[in-house]
Amino acid sequence: MPHNRAVNAPSLDAPSVDQAGGLRPALTEQTIFTALPPGRLTWAVGAVHGEAERLSALHAKLVTHIGPGDNLVYLGNFLGRGTHVAATVDEMLLFRRALMAWQIEDEQDGGSIVYLRGSQEEIWHKLLQLQFAPNPRQVIEWMLSQGVGATLEAYGCSIEEGRTAAALGAVSLSQWTNRLRATIRGRDGHDRLMSALKRAAFTEDQTLLFVNAGVDTSRGLSDQSDSFWWRGRTFEDIDRPYLDFARVVRGFDPLQHGFAIGDNTASIDSGCGFGGPLTAACFDTEGQLVQTIEA
Repeated sequence: MPHNRAVNAPSLDAPSVDQAGGLRPALTEQTIFTALPPGRLTWAVGAVHGEAERLSALHAKLVTHIGPGDNLVYLGNFLGRGTHVAATVDEMLLFRRALMAWQIEDEQDGGSIVYLRGSQEEIWHKLLQLQFAPNPRQVIEWMLSQGVGATLEAYGCSIEEGRTAAALGAVSLSQWTNRLRATIRGRDGHDRLMSALKRAAFTEDQTLLFVNAGVDTSRGLSDQSDSFWWRGRTFEDIDRPYLDFARVVRGFDPLQHGFAIGDNTASIDSGCGFGGPLTAACFDTEGQLVQTIEA
């Protein structure tokens, strides 16, 4: 399967997954999974939670380690919680452009860069459809308890505006969410990045599977529904390979147990957004951890 030399998001050659959990090719931008070129090192960045300064510091270290042919996966939850959400997205976009320019200059066959949809991005996606919720006032309060308020404020909206719109009904909510969409479109590249988010990524040889928080090991990939975001509390119970993957790597641990490597799993959430550092981990072609960096 051919790959573009420069980093692409979204990928046009990602596979989809059939109901039995097996791989089948699909050449569409709407594919919810992304395949990573095999035979390369793959770097994964844990949950950022709006900590733009930590992400910038991590990128400054990462650029001295990552090769032009390496894969790079952001494991979701770059929105929410922290106070610099929009700046976090800007930093991700700037680093992507730097990697693309580097690959072109060095004439390398580049790896892929992938952004996963995390629980924070899923909440944000649902927030923009809040007018269709049967109980929007309860839903928005739950979303606020999960940290979406930081993302709201990053895009120029106060929490009270959201509460007021929810109380006034569907018409006011539609007007409010339309303003939010317009604000995102006004930030260069933000809307495109949000549209390129994937539910999961995996190496084409099925060595590594990358998810946001968890996976339901009793189901195939296509049947996960929202397990990638809300199955995190049982991730540590995985004690055998899932499907044919040697290792499942996640970036957000809702229990905040810290960085951990298991026989078949890796959790690279070091608590960024909750007072801890931001971590990136590098895995080799066999799915083994070879390096970590922190900021």
